[in-house]
Amino acid sequence: MEAIIERVEDARHPDPVARRLRELGFVPDEAVRIVATAPMGGDPIAVRIGFTRFALRREEAARVIVRTDLSRPYPQARPHP
Repeated sequence: MEAIIERVEDARHPDPVARRLRELGFVPDEAVRIVATAPMGGDPIAVRIGFTRFALRREEAARVIVRTDLSRPYPQARPHP
């Protein structure tokens, strides 16, 4: 499944996991694709951004808000607090 990242949400303040995801390239308007999942819906899932693959726990991946309707125009980037 391919999607476009809208934002990475902080689960708490501060959220070092969300901060690290942003540092790794999980940023607005970037394409992301799920390339593999663990058996029976478990952890981890493998996602690809560009040519880089990442293994994320579902709890970590839940912070990444995406849109899958690729026909919609890109959202305006919101400033991050």
